[in-house]
Amino acid sequence: MKKIIRIFDGVLFAFLIVVYMIVGIGSACLPNQICTYTGKDIVYKNIYTIDIPNNTAVDYQGNTRVSADDAQIKILGIIPVKNTKITQAEEKQVYVSGESFGIKLYTDGVIIVGIRDVETSQGKCNPAKQAGIEKGDVIVSINNKKMTSSSMVEEMFNDNNGKDYEIVVKRNGNYKHFTLSPVYSQSEGRYKVGVWVRDSTAGIGTITFFNPYNNSFAALGHPITDVDTNEIMPILNGEAVKTKVTKIYKSIDGEAGSLCCDFTNNKIAELSVNSKYGIYGKYNSLLSGDRIYTVANNQEVERGKAQLLCTVDNSGPQLYDVEISRISYRENNDEKNMIVKITDQQLINKTGGIIQGMSGSPIIQNGKLVGALTHVIVDNPKKGYAIFAETMLNKSLQIE
Repeated sequence: MKKIIRIFDGVLFAFLIVVYMIVGIGSACLPNQICTYTGKDIVYKNIYTIDIPNNTAVDYQGNTRVSADDAQIKILGIIPVKNTKITQAEEKQVYVSGESFGIKLYTDGVIIVGIRDVETSQGKCNPAKQAGIEKGDVIVSINNKKMTSSSMVEEMFNDNNGKDYEIVVKRNGNYKHFTLSPVYSQSEGRYKVGVWVRDSTAGIGTITFFNPYNNSFAALGHPITDVDTNEIMPILNGEAVKTKVTKIYKSIDGEAGSLCCDFTNNKIAELSVNSKYGIYGKYNSLLSGDRIYTVANNQEVERGKAQLLCTVDNSGPQLYDVEISRISYRENNDEKNMIVKITDQQLINKTGGIIQGMSGSPIIQNGKLVGALTHVIVDNPKKGYAIFAETMLNKSLQIE
């Protein structure tokens, strides 16, 4: 009898450990907020269930609920895991693209991309560092004059006889005031402050979709960051233009390839937002074609077969086979909601897998837009990360 009790206690203990592990994993990985289009109960991984509140009052003008309902995620509908917010919305359709495009971006302010020492008669010194200025700061004004370009900053700094500058910079969303004292450079025969600046950038990406609800444009699925500071570039304005593919550098293990294109003068959209969810703006061209897809909500995405829509030659966007091998709902990992593997041998032969310039390529599954490619996994370029399409849709709806 005692032996049976010990066995029972051991089984019960093991069962409780498994339950606690499942609860812990669910609490960490499942979302804190869920949007549903169907009103049906939700099941994650055949274990976690969510009973959708029986309340379908929707603001049909805005196509979203006025307020969220509280719901509880449970294991097999019994054991509570965590609370979540449920909002209900109408399904939306967008014009999916997959077309490569050129990015011309101008910053809101001038980014300090480097700080260097200045050689003086007393030795090396660093005026910017001594003033408290840091790499990645965005210069807003100098001596009460708004700075809109790197040439304006250079002109101000070059026209100096040793007097201090009153500088306002933006850092982490906050404005900071500094007094910058230039020093005389013996080698250059003039006063210097020791900073490098940048006010624009250009690149290649892929258009994810056009949103007809507010004429917005969505692309990339990740932010444009400064190559030197790795900070998200604060956008003043920019434009997306059509491109022509000229060459492909294939990806190999340990090295990401790239898509090379020539920019044209055919403007697609005005860019106004550079965010961690991609770049957005207003499109200014007529929409046509049959690539109209419903945007899936996050819980509709499944592991398994899907298709990637991208442009790797001048024949335009083509569909290629991929596989979604992993799905993550972590709130702080918005650009890496999925891991996608390229399985289409034709695409692998052309590109080696995922290459730079494919960011934003739409992912189609079960007849719906489920996501967009964001990053290549450099050590295995046949794999990459993707963002949920619902995230990009919600961001596009905020564009004015």
